[in-house]
Amino acid sequence: MEQTNILVVDDELNVRQLLSKVLSKEGYKVYTACDGLEGLELLQTISIDIIVSDIKMPRMTGLEFLHKVKELEPDIGFILITAFATTETAIEAIKNGAQDYVTKPFDFTEILTAVKKLTMTRQHTYKFGANANMDTSDLKVKSKSPKMQQVLQLAKQVAAAGSTVLLTGETGTGKEVICSAIHRWSPRKDKPLIKVNCGAIPDNLLESELFGYDKGAFTGAVSSKPGRFEVADGGTIFLDEIGDVSPSLQVKLLRVLQEKTFERLGGVKSIHADVRVIAATNKNLKDEVQKGQFREDLYYRLNVVPIHLPPLRERPEDIEDLIKYFLENSAKISGITNPKVVSNETLECLKGYCWPGNIRELENIIERCVVISSGSMIDINCLPVEIREASKTYVAGSTEQEPLLNAAIDNIEKEVIKKALSESNGNKTKAALALGISRRSLHRKLQKYGMID
Repeated sequence: MEQTNILVVDDELNVRQLLSKVLSKEGYKVYTACDGLEGLELLQTISIDIIVSDIKMPRMTGLEFLHKVKELEPDIGFILITAFATTETAIEAIKNGAQDYVTKPFDFTEILTAVKKLTMTRQHTYKFGANANMDTSDLKVKSKSPKMQQVLQLAKQVAAAGSTVLLTGETGTGKEVICSAIHRWSPRKDKPLIKVNCGAIPDNLLESELFGYDKGAFTGAVSSKPGRFEVADGGTIFLDEIGDVSPSLQVKLLRVLQEKTFERLGGVKSIHADVRVIAATNKNLKDEVQKGQFREDLYYRLNVVPIHLPPLRERPEDIEDLIKYFLENSAKISGITNPKVVSNETLECLKGYCWPGNIRELENIIERCVVISSGSMIDINCLPVEIREASKTYVAGSTEQEPLLNAAIDNIEKEVIKKALSESNGNKTKAALALGISRRSLHRKLQKYGMID
C-alpha cells in the first residue's frame, strides 16, 4: 500500500506542528502550509491525497481554498476544521466538496478518525482505478440502449415522488450516477445530496458517520457533531453498498426509514430528519435475507422502487458514445480543442469485449490509450493484450508478438510521460493536463515506472 500524503493548512504554527507530529506518527507523509495560497503552490509540485484545512484563515478562507482545490484536483480528499458546530456549516462544507469536517476544540483522536475513515473510503474507491465522482448523467440520458432507456424513464418517474429507491447491478454500472440524476430531477434538488459508502467504513465508525455523536460519547468526542442523516435533512442520502451493513446497524436504519427519527451516538434526544433514502448494492439482497445476513423487514423497506442497472456488455449500443465522452472530457481537461479519436478496428474490438468492470473499466482503458497514443488516432495496439485476446471481434493471427507488445507499450507510455514532464519543466500538474489525465493518475504511473525521485 503506497503512503498517503496529507497537507495540513492552518495559519497557527502550533496547530500545524502538532497535527504534523500526530499524523506522521501514524505513518502518513505530512506537508504543511500557513494558508490556502501557500497550499495551492504546494499542490503544483507535490501529489497530495488528503487535505486537512482550517476554515478561518487570512488571505483565503478554508471554503475558498476548498473550491480552488476541487477545481484543480477534484479527487483530493478534504477535511475542514471549523469552530462552528452547526448543521448549516456542515451542509455548506459538504456541498462545496468536503468529505468531512471536525469542530474546534478538537481532540487529535477525532482528526485521526476522520483521516483514517477517508483513507479507507479512498482506497476502496480507487481499487477500480476510476473517478467515482464522474457524472455522466447527461450522456446517459441520450443512451441508445433500450434497457438503459427503461432505467432512465423509471428514474424520472420515481424522482418526483419521495419513495425509497434500491439500485442494483454490478460494480461500475453507474448506480451513483443514477442516484445523482434522481436527486437532480426531484423537488429536493436544492437540498443536499449526501453520499455514504457503507462498504468502505468499519461498522463502529459508520454508525457515528450516519447518525453523528454527542460530546463525550467516546474518547476524543470533545464536541457534538451531526451525522449524515442530520446534514441531509430535506434532501437525499445515498447509501452505497447497503448489503455490507452489519445486522446491528440495520436495526437503526430500519427505524430511520419507518419513523424518520434517530439518536446521535451517546445522545438521548430524538432527532427528526426528512430524508429520502436511495440505497445501492451489487449483492443479491434476497439471497442475503435467506442466508440471515440481511434483515427481511429492512429489505422490503428499501425495495419500494427497485431499479436494476444492466451491465455494459448488455448495452453495447452505448459504448461508442461513452468512448466519445471520455475522449472529449480528456481533451477538455488538457485544454485541447480537438479530442483524440479511436480507429474503427479499435472501436470494434472495444465493442466485442465483455467489460467485467463495466463503465469504470472502459474509462480506465480510454485513459491509458490517450496517454500512450502518439498521434490523434488511437489504434488497436494501444489496447491491453488481455482485451484484444478476449474481444470476440479481434482478428485472429494479429497477436503473434503480443508477449513483447505489452513491454513496448509501457516503454512508449514512459517516453510520452518523460516528454510531457520535460516540456512542463517538471511541473506535474501541467504535465498531467497535457497528457489528458488527472495529477493522481500521473503520480501512479510515475510510481509504476520508478520515475519518482
